[in-house]
Amino acid sequence: MAGEKEKESSQSLDNLPFTKVFQTFRIAIQPSKLIIALMAVVVLCITGWIMDYVVIAASGAPSEAGTFSSLWDAVGTGFHGAVYSLLLLDISGVATNIAECFEAIGQTIQDHYIYSIIYIVIALVVVSIAGGAICRIAALQFARGEKPGLGEALNFSTKRFVSFFAAPLTPLGIIVFMGLFIFVLGLIGNIPWAGELLVGICMPLTLLAGGLMVMVLIGAVAGFNLMFPAVGYDDADCFDAISRAFSYIYAKPWRMGFYTALAAVYGAICYLFVRFFAFLLLWVSHRTLQLGILGDNSKLKTIWPQPSFVDFFGGPSSVPSIWTESVAAFLVYIFVLVTVGLVISFVVSFYFSANTVIYALMRNKVDNTALEDVYTYPEETKTEPTTPESKPEETKTPPESEKQPD
Repeated sequence: MAGEKEKESSQSLDNLPFTKVFQTFRIAIQPSKLIIALMAVVVLCITGWIMDYVVIAASGAPSEAGTFSSLWDAVGTGFHGAVYSLLLLDISGVATNIAECFEAIGQTIQDHYIYSIIYIVIALVVVSIAGGAICRIAALQFARGEKPGLGEALNFSTKRFVSFFAAPLTPLGIIVFMGLFIFVLGLIGNIPWAGELLVGICMPLTLLAGGLMVMVLIGAVAGFNLMFPAVGYDDADCFDAISRAFSYIYAKPWRMGFYTALAAVYGAICYLFVRFFAFLLLWVSHRTLQLGILGDNSKLKTIWPQPSFVDFFGGPSSVPSIWTESVAAFLVYIFVLVTVGLVISFVVSFYFSANTVIYALMRNKVDNTALEDVYTYPEETKTEPTTPESKPEETKTPPESEKQPD
């Protein structure tokens, strides 16, 4: 009896939609998603470092910190601050750290707008391919328990690259167009005598355009997370993805907010768990190496300072005395950097996987579409070539003249 009651309570919990969010960790930790996310992180970091090197070399200030490196440090600090504040349920701390991240991004765009535009375009291309592939794998895994291969997922995202790339940009284009319309009305207001009269007459159009800008802005900010999953789940084009995201946001805003907040708290816990696992990996490896290197361990301190939970690379290291120590320190740095990249890749994979699950839940609630309903490639039905059936030979009755006499 007790076992049946536990089974019934477990089934009743599974029927609650929000519990599906807790499947995100299992979905996000899949190796194929981590590999795709890691490749995207590597491409974005290498792109930023190359652009920093070119800009610094052109300016002739080698001691100056690069734009990408400075922004990376600022966003990383704000991200960790937001995670720790979220676990402490310090909502003001979360808002402050997120605001500092956006302030750093905005300041970078304002100070280096050409640099920022180039990098944003490259980043959007990379994210469209990688994020689309992760959403596709997450959709099939969540809906049907299938795990498509790495090549299949990347093939899906590259074929639908236009939809992934254009979905975030289309709302921005609408906002810019409406803004230009209001700007033109402002220019008309400069006409002597008639200008102010035309502005007053066109005031309803101004308010209408402003209202559309606000609606699109709110829908784009709140529904951005659902655009990629819409393409990955339903093979939607960019306009259909935007329409679905907007309709789900405005139809069930509180439910969307609840799912997002739940995924954020759960994601923060999962991130700390993954980070702690990576720290234990490095710490155990470092301590075991330290037992094997005899003496005062100065050699190990030179090539690999002891890592900490906050800093995987450890504190400042000693200056290498010979070239072999320099090479060893560089190799150790690369492998520790890969470990850091895998932790960041989990964050990327969790983000897209969680939003895919949330999209499926919102679609189920608003459109009453089953969670198992996901777009799949139309199967080619192979039919065997049909051959006409052989008809039985008809027995012909010979004519009377051909009959043999008895």
